[in-house]
Amino acid sequence: MGKVVLVTGVARQLGGRFVRRIQRDPEVDRVIAVDAVAPAHHLGGADFLQADIRQPAIARVLAEHSVDTVVHLDVTGTPLASGGRGSVKETNVIGTMQLLGACQKSPAVKRLVVKSSTNVYGSAPRDPAVFTETTPPKSLPSGGFAKDTVEVEGYVRGFARRRPDVAVCVLRFANILGPAADSPLAEYFSLPVLPTVLGYDPRLQFVHEDDVIEVLRIASHEPARGTLNSGTFNVAGDGVLLLSQCSRRLGRPTVPVFLPAVTWVGSALRTLGATDFSPEQIRLLTHGRVVSTAQMRETLGYRPEYTTAETFAEFARGRGPGLLPPEALAGAVDRIASLPFLGGGHPQSAS
Repeated sequence: MGKVVLVTGVARQLGGRFVRRIQRDPEVDRVIAVDAVAPAHHLGGADFLQADIRQPAIARVLAEHSVDTVVHLDVTGTPLASGGRGSVKETNVIGTMQLLGACQKSPAVKRLVVKSSTNVYGSAPRDPAVFTETTPPKSLPSGGFAKDTVEVEGYVRGFARRRPDVAVCVLRFANILGPAADSPLAEYFSLPVLPTVLGYDPRLQFVHEDDVIEVLRIASHEPARGTLNSGTFNVAGDGVLLLSQCSRRLGRPTVPVFLPAVTWVGSALRTLGATDFSPEQIRLLTHGRVVSTAQMRETLGYRPEYTTAETFAEFARGRGPGLLPPEALAGAVDRIASLPFLGGGHPQSAS
């Protein structure tokens, strides 16, 4: 008898893509797709159930369908439709609590996969150069999606202690990008001019949507020989990009402003609905964040198809050209950086 997989958060593009992919696996007999709102995209042959994971009824869904694998993708930083930050937090935190409670009561559940984020590490001036899965953050996130992920992972650890018979996998994804990305960072990179923090050029990591789907699929099945897919894993493409390199490759000029002014700009952009320029995103665009993916490669046994640079290139192609050709923008930046009144500094590579 094959697996019965329940997937949450299927109204989002990523959830829909995963549902369509996982049902093609021969080990899977049935896929139960769950969300509080009906998806606009098709879900293939999956059974869609309109259910709110914040409600206790989710326990009945698991029991009635004898679900043995739960893939929890409904942990996100952006609202669907007209929802606000409050509804997002409730779904992330209360929804996860209800879902884990349902899993705890169901003896059929044997595997749990949770989509998390490298946001759990925060972004601070005294951060280590590279975070491993066991590196404690210098300062815990104080709010927003980052705090939600910290709380979600705490509840997942509690569940793992209470149900040691369940294989639990937490995947901490770096910033997810690709042609269909709809994250706050994707919205930021789509602005015609990118506000940046004066004096900072943060290092960034990205993971491609295709790699996200494949890692989720690997985590949902029994581990291959010589690998282990229970535990916590950072997931990111190889390499890093500086924010300045990102702007050049997009062909979008930057406007460096003092840190207090960035907060004001962020509030203005949120008011206009241009982008979700949250405090945690400002910290990321100030201090950056880089994680080690050694465990992903050596223990989980996965090597991403796309590097960070290739992921960003795919994203840039999907967004179209910026205000300036990337080559012209890079040349102008390098010429300005070499002027005597700027100290004849060493211009960064425009690659």
